[in-house]
Amino acid sequence: MLVRTDPFRELDRLTQQMFGNSSGTWSRPTAMPMDAYRSGDEFVVEFDLPGVSPEAIDLDVERNVLTVKAERRPSVTDDKVEMHVSERPLGAFSRQLFLGDTLDADNITASYDAGVLTLRIPVAERARPRKIQVAGGDTEQKRLNA
Repeated sequence: MLVRTDPFRELDRLTQQMFGNSSGTWSRPTAMPMDAYRSGDEFVVEFDLPGVSPEAIDLDVERNVLTVKAERRPSVTDDKVEMHVSERPLGAFSRQLFLGDTLDADNITASYDAGVLTLRIPVAERARPRKIQVAGGDTEQKRLNA
C-alpha cells in the first residue's frame, strides 16, 4: 500500500496563490501531481512532469521512503529575449511516498514518456494472495495410519 503525507502541501499552495512566488524565497520544493493505482500484482504511480528532461529526474529509496525529485529549467535562456508571459512553474519539484512493507522496493522500475514519469512497484511475494490447501479428515487419518 502507498501512503503519501505532506501536511504543509495545501498551506503552501494557498500561500503561493495569495502572495505569489515571484521572490524566489520558497525553501520547499513544489509538489508534482500524481496518480497511483494497483494493477494486478503491482502499484503504478504516474507523475506529471511536462518539460522536464529525464536527466533532471532523481529517484531515491531509503528504507521504505521513495523520493522523487525533478527540476524544470527555463526553456529560454537568451538575455535578448523579453518574456511576456511566464505561467509554467520552474525550479525544483519533490514528492515523497511512504511504501508499505507489502511492496518490493528493491524491484521498482521507472519510465518517462510524454512528460509522465511512471513507476511500477511490485507487490512483495509474501503479500500476494495465495491458495491454501485444506486437508480433509480422511486424508489426515490415512496419513496417520501409514
